Amino acid sequence: MPTPRRVAAAVIRRRGGPFRIESLRLDAPRADEAVVRIVATGMCHTDLLIRDDPGPGPIVLGHEGAGVVERVGAEVDKVRRGDHVVLSFLSCGRCRFCLSGRPANCDGPGIDNFSGTRPDGTTSLHDGRSPVRGRFFAQSSFATYAIAHQRNMVKVSKRVPLELLGPLGCGIQTGAGAVMNSLGVSTGASLAVFGAGAVGLAAILAARIVGATTIIAVDIVPSRLVLARELGATHAIDSRKGDPAESVREIAENGVDYALDTTGRPEVIRKAVEALGVRGTCGILGASPEGAKLNADIGDILGGAKRILGIIEGDSVPEIFIPRLIELYRQGRFPFDRLIRFYRLDEINQAAKDSEAGMTIKPVLRMAADRAADRPPSRRRR
Repeated sequence: MPTPRRVAAAVIRRRGGPFRIESLRLDAPRADEAVVRIVATGMCHTDLLIRDDPGPGPIVLGHEGAGVVERVGAEVDKVRRGDHVVLSFLSCGRCRFCLSGRPANCDGPGIDNFSGTRPDGTTSLHDGRSPVRGRFFAQSSFATYAIAHQRNMVKVSKRVPLELLGPLGCGIQTGAGAVMNSLGVSTGASLAVFGAGAVGLAAILAARIVGATTIIAVDIVPSRLVLARELGATHAIDSRKGDPAESVREIAENGVDYALDTTGRPEVIRKAVEALGVRGTCGILGASPEGAKLNADIGDILGGAKRILGIIEGDSVPEIFIPRLIELYRQGRFPFDRLIRFYRLDEINQAAKDSEAGMTIKPVLRMAADRAADRPPSRRRR
């Protein structure tokens, strides 16, 4: 029997945090799992939502991991030791949604990316006294090592810096996938993106790639609106300075073909719907507070034949979509690295603070102690 591995991990032990770096025991992988040495992992808004309502018992969060496979279970045949992988969400692979190419809507028995446990209720981390939930999105990648399931590992090219790739597993694929997969934005279309964070800016990058001709960024942070213009937005609206729906309709006279809300705020979603033209579609990406209700004008929706669409993970099949995004990055057409700022694992609370304050668009935690070369030399740090 292999000796359990000791790992450093950021543990949440009470509602609201803080994250505490602790030494935990990581069990050996099961037959359908692998041990991954985490190189870096993105911090997502979902991590902070769960931090503030973690449920019973301690938990290790993190669901945008990227690393190197160190050991595989007997049934794992998609990766082998030494492979570079991005970790994404878990799906069963057998339900009607998985089989129809919609794994983000998986309704397989026991699959719960948020519980922090396997479908059978077990975990992979222990603190010496009791279990620590270590299966968040089947990875819990706020740690130096993680156990992942064979279905949520995506093998990626070794020609791209691995430390950049973790956010492709959730936030970046959500924004880009919303445009490319869920809405099917096409050449010549118009799009308004409400919220210019990591997800919204990924959507803007994708809209430029597919050839949308009117791309409108809406936010309250001037620096993010400047960056949105640099990344492909044709227009930028500071929503503090008036009704953003009216401002959108002044740019796109009859309203936009598509709108995306990345904020989860009901009042912002309502404005996104109002900004649509006839037969327009509003995609909802942001996580709203539990029980939040949308107060929209039904007559406007009915008369304009408007549609409202909930979107999870950009309707992506990660094994297909993530390598496509990496290739677009290699070609210089999808510079998502401009959204990233690096932190050490022991700086995780500062990363969370900077993210919530709007100072950092996409925090990425490096597991290595060395902070040299925070960014590739050809890119600016933001």
